[in-house]
Amino acid sequence: MGEEDIVIGEIVAPFGRKGEVKVVPLTDFPERFLELDRMRVDGLELDVEGVRFHKGTALVKFRGFDDISAAEELRGKKILISETELTPLEEDEYYVHDIIGVEVMTTEGESLGRIREVLRSPAHDVYVTDRAMIPAVKEFVVSIDVPGGRIVVRPVEGLVQE
Repeated sequence: MGEEDIVIGEIVAPFGRKGEVKVVPLTDFPERFLELDRMRVDGLELDVEGVRFHKGTALVKFRGFDDISAAEELRGKKILISETELTPLEEDEYYVHDIIGVEVMTTEGESLGRIREVLRSPAHDVYVTDRAMIPAVKEFVVSIDVPGGRIVVRPVEGLVQE
């Protein structure tokens, strides 16, 4: 099985007139942008001249992109890393791409479907299946077994759509 590419940011617009681009971080570790000398932008390997943060976004200057027109060419492109470049997590922490597709079961054995999306919020993540939206907090989530492909949750009134 080959390595999976992981999206850690999306270039949403040029910033200023000197070729910087505005990147929305799609990672829990946005500080990683400060450590990269090169970034993989879709299929391109680009040298980084500088990174700074501004209002929740990373402003990145790539070598060879020296004006607004050149920076505009990068709009909509994704910044990627390989799985081997992921930041190690603590015990009981998971990457979103590991949770997608995992089956959710209640403690009574009822299937709530597979996780199709994880909504991010400042308070906590929310796991979305076809039948439920489950707050990713210990009050509801009993156990997570990513290798076994199963999450067990406590059923709560109003949590499940019939």
